[in-house]
Amino acid sequence: MIRFKPALATLAVAALPVGAVAQDSDRDLAAEEANRRLVVEFYDRFFNAHEIEAADVIAEDYIQHNPAVPDGRTPLVSFFTDVFADNPDARAEIVRSAADGDLVWLHVHSTNGPEDRGAAVVDIFRVEDGLIVEHWDVVQPVPEEAANDNTMF
Repeated sequence: MIRFKPALATLAVAALPVGAVAQDSDRDLAAEEANRRLVVEFYDRFFNAHEIEAADVIAEDYIQHNPAVPDGRTPLVSFFTDVFADNPDARAEIVRSAADGDLVWLHVHSTNGPEDRGAAVVDIFRVEDGLIVEHWDVVQPVPEEAANDNTMF
């Protein structure tokens, strides 16, 4: 019986990745890619070209988790219309993006002009029925000096 327990443990551990693979096979990769493309196109048009009409893919009852920005599409557009007027050279370079289910992640280098070191931003959007319905973000200023030689991007 003592020899049997390690064999059971090995079998149980070996079966773990199979469960993870089976769970991933339930994903709708085409829908995830469509969500990712929707968010990337919106982000580029809105935050780089400053095309306010790009916000048509934002739900009217959009939920915003950034405490500086109000909920709703109309308040979002109003807020960023002012930001773009004050910062016409503001840009947001999408460094990488990913999707999982209805969530889309962007890792962004955001600047207010060519001389600005900017900020590293992670934006998370939730997409529902072809509309962006919710947003979270984390913003970290790019420091003048770092404690390591690694880039933030």
